[in-house]
Amino acid sequence: MEPKFAKGGKLEKWNPIFESFTTLAFTPAQVTSKGSHIRDGVDLKRTMITVIIAMIPCLLFGIYNTGHWEMVAAAGDRNLDFWSNGGDKFIAGLFVVIPLIAVSYGVGLTIEFIFGMKNGHALHEGFLVSGMLIPLIMPADVPLWMVGVATAFAVIIGKEIFGGTGMNILNVALLSRAFLFFAYPTSMSGDKVWMAGTENTADGFTGSTALGDLATFMSDKPVFENIEMYTNNYSFIDSFMGMIPGSIGETSVIAILIGAAILLFTGIGSFRIMASFVIGGYLMGMLLNLVGGNEFLELPAHFHLVIGGFAFGTVFMATDPVTAAQTGVGKILYGLIGGMLGILIRVLNPAYPEGIMLAILFMNVMAPIIDHYVVQANVKRRLKRLKTV
Repeated sequence: MEPKFAKGGKLEKWNPIFESFTTLAFTPAQVTSKGSHIRDGVDLKRTMITVIIAMIPCLLFGIYNTGHWEMVAAAGDRNLDFWSNGGDKFIAGLFVVIPLIAVSYGVGLTIEFIFGMKNGHALHEGFLVSGMLIPLIMPADVPLWMVGVATAFAVIIGKEIFGGTGMNILNVALLSRAFLFFAYPTSMSGDKVWMAGTENTADGFTGSTALGDLATFMSDKPVFENIEMYTNNYSFIDSFMGMIPGSIGETSVIAILIGAAILLFTGIGSFRIMASFVIGGYLMGMLLNLVGGNEFLELPAHFHLVIGGFAFGTVFMATDPVTAAQTGVGKILYGLIGGMLGILIRVLNPAYPEGIMLAILFMNVMAPIIDHYVVQANVKRRLKRLKTV
């Protein structure tokens, strides 16, 4: 079929779509002819697929967790056993998560194909990852049409106008979430958006998250009397395992660590960014503990690492090779400042209890500046050594 899509064939204008599918399934026919190239079978598509494989544990646990909290919402009882009726919970979660994935990929790939045909290039492989990340960072009860609008905004405004994959300055998935958070805040925050089906629950039922309840310490009517009661309700083990409400793929640190191991083993993820991001967040948490003054500031620093989107953002968002810093020292600074800024926003801004999204987007913008000064510092050191010689 290839000659029909080649130049001069009657289906020539559809060549970008044909090439996208053939290079996804088979080794590309092109060979290196000049310049320096890495000669192996790991092209951009296979790199992106490896990232998707790393997200599978988060996806599977997220499906189960979504089903569990949907049953909790239906029963109006937060004390339902997490591991009972596992099959029913997984199926219930599938009916919530699969439509979100279908909308994300459907809208995003359609836009990618349109721009590919218009510009005469193959499908941009970067959306293979973004299309999975977008549903995983969404609340379970977010309307499908909002996911479609946010995906379209992120792909067109956040990537295509900059030139496509490899040219965007902001993480596409996080941009979609930021768009929804500021355009439709009631559908992205509050007590009932984290559980599917909460519209049918009793008025007294709350589906708040760990961060949502933590933020109430900054108000006149906190949910818990003190931080000890809070940590007993949201134990470190439950938060680490992921048995709490939250965005679909962000709750289980165990699943996220499995994904991190895959990314590090394959050399796709940056250990410098992951480690420095965690260190930065932990140091800021400890500093706020020393400042004290209210229960929010006194939350043990290690709790900050297992609640909200901190772990997921560290592994899958901050390490985005396009929008993160590129130099070795720059990656350390990028992660360190990003982790510190994320916890700082989380704790000191009661109107926005989750600061990881804004912190990473801010660091995306700052990454080129960080790299610039790191490179200039290296140049100055080399010139100084040259003069010494």
